[in-house]
Amino acid sequence: MIPPLPPIGAAAPPAPPAPVSPSGGSGGGSGFGGMLSDQLGKLDNLQQQASTAADQLAAGKATDVSSVAMEVERASLALQLAAQVRNKAVAVYEELFRMQV
Repeated sequence: MIPPLPPIGAAAPPAPPAPVSPSGGSGGGSGFGGMLSDQLGKLDNLQQQASTAADQLAAGKATDVSSVAMEVERASLALQLAAQVRNKAVAVYEELFRMQV
């Protein structure tokens, strides 16, 4: 048997919206700047991991060639994605710059 629903209470007033910082900087790690910084940090970590794996393979310390190839390819794809995002951002900036007010 399904239990009955509890009675409806008084509605609580909505919480006020969080204040928005007008600075637009990456202070505190929030917003677009913080997200961009985090993603660039992850990209750098992928590049370093791929470099370390390739060095270990060259030194004979790594035995699994396929995992090294996967790490290098993952880092390569991440770099290509970052370059495409940068290209798109530059294109949008140039388009905004050409816009007449």
